[in-house]
Amino acid sequence: MTEGATGGAFEAAAGDGPAPPAEAAGRRAAEVRAAFDGLLQIRRLTGAGGGDPRASPAPWERNQPVRAVALALEAGGVTPSAVDAEGRRVRAGYLVEGGERPGTVRVTWPGPPGSGAAQEEERALAECAALLDRLGWDALLYRGPRGRRFLEVEPVRPAG
Repeated sequence: MTEGATGGAFEAAAGDGPAPPAEAAGRRAAEVRAAFDGLLQIRRLTGAGGGDPRASPAPWERNQPVRAVALALEAGGVTPSAVDAEGRRVRAGYLVEGGERPGTVRVTWPGPPGSGAAQEEERALAECAALLDRLGWDALLYRGPRGRRFLEVEPVRPAG
């Protein structure tokens, strides 16, 4: 992984952390681009996807699906949700968490009260699903408790 803006290892935004300061946006975008390019290089070197680095997740991604899906979404330009220091949601966007089954993740679209996140979640999650599908992930849209939608995401089975 690459060195992050805070001096530590790069970590993709899963939607459960603070929003980065506006002045760090350019630096963050460069870090995300470099991390995603590195991920595609891992796919090329491991042969995941049979020659097309976008076709199938590499073993690293299969072992760390939350990090891999968060990186794919952030690199695809999707906005992550964010929380403040007290853990209150301050920005609507994707939230990537471990799924119910090993090797799966759940992607939701939370937001602060009154943000309209519930009204935009179906469209936003459909866009997330399309992006993930292009990168070798199966992303299925479900309706959960209280009618809220979520994606269940797992890696496409490698050919062969």
